[in-house]
Amino acid sequence: MIYLDNAATTPLSEAALARMLPFLREQYGNASSLHSLGTAARRAVDGARAQVAAALGAQPGEIVFTSGGTEGDNGVLRGVCRRFAAEPVHLVVSCIEHPAVLAACRALEEDGVRVTYLPVDRLGRVSPDDVSAALSPQTKLVSVMLANNEVGTIEPVAEIARRLRGRGVLLHTDAVQAVGHIPVDVRALGVDYLTASAHKFNGPKGTGILYQRAGAELPPLAEGGGQEQGRRAGTENVAGIVAAGCALKESVAEMPASIRRLEALARLTIERLRAQIPGLRVNGDPDNRLPGLLSLTFPGVSGEALMHLLDLKGICVSTGSACAAGRQAPSSVLLALGLTRRQAEGTVRLSFGRYNTVQEAETAADTLCRLYSTLRRPPGGD
Repeated sequence: MIYLDNAATTPLSEAALARMLPFLREQYGNASSLHSLGTAARRAVDGARAQVAAALGAQPGEIVFTSGGTEGDNGVLRGVCRRFAAEPVHLVVSCIEHPAVLAACRALEEDGVRVTYLPVDRLGRVSPDDVSAALSPQTKLVSVMLANNEVGTIEPVAEIARRLRGRGVLLHTDAVQAVGHIPVDVRALGVDYLTASAHKFNGPKGTGILYQRAGAELPPLAEGGGQEQGRRAGTENVAGIVAAGCALKESVAEMPASIRRLEALARLTIERLRAQIPGLRVNGDPDNRLPGLLSLTFPGVSGEALMHLLDLKGICVSTGSACAAGRQAPSSVLLALGLTRRQAEGTVRLSFGRYNTVQEAETAADTLCRLYSTLRRPPGGD
């Protein structure tokens, strides 16, 4: 099996698994309990919080553990609207946000919240000028993802933050696809809220991260006990949390070498494909993108057919966001970049990760070329 769908999820690292296992077995205490098992669990959670904070340039008290990116995104968007419920609320988001943001915005619109959806250019970039132009006296929050999960384009979040400075407008970035893969410093970005998910950087599924800047108050994500400093009630997932902290520390330590390696794998793949497939399109920003994530449009064939044929060969890729799997319509992200419906339907996403090799990249590219040639062959042709 050659796994090239790391943008959907990543395999758990050995170090993260080893850190996790004791808290699934003998160290099973509740982190809110006051006996020795409980206090050991509390120390472990606090240690993981410190690891995450250090990785993001935050303070430990600004980190809240969640169940994943979707909970964090919904918590910020809905929380800001609840915070300002006595006033008219206007939100500004990009049109290529993750479904966790866009679906939450549509639900909030039904409750009377006004939402502006910003366009992107052909490379998938949000214009800071468009953000500035969309602001109104009722704007409470701008939400722009740090890196797009389908095409890999990195957005100008720091510049957007500079445009918002002194305007009394909060800024959230969905950094689920970026954290653990590119340097992320919340102070340098200038954001008030940031969301991430451990399973995207070789941590466990079911554990997420919310950075909430000190002073950027939100209602609790869940009501109940006083866990997570009163910001998210519920018994902590200690095993997931300690594994998340370990995985993020590990990813940050390996990041410089990992970026170089993933960029080389992506470059090799594109070169081999372009040598045999005229008209191949690489979507997204070629210069400011996530390492290892490729959105490729193959002229004249079905991306879904390519995906299934690759799967039969033991190569896992996707046609876009895993969270939009099963949709009948083509990718809204690709359409927003200006692709036609036919082009969007001829697109597959390859995303390399920590454990992929040069040989796997070569095999995947060569297999893609053979399958493309077969699909493009006219009926009755040789």
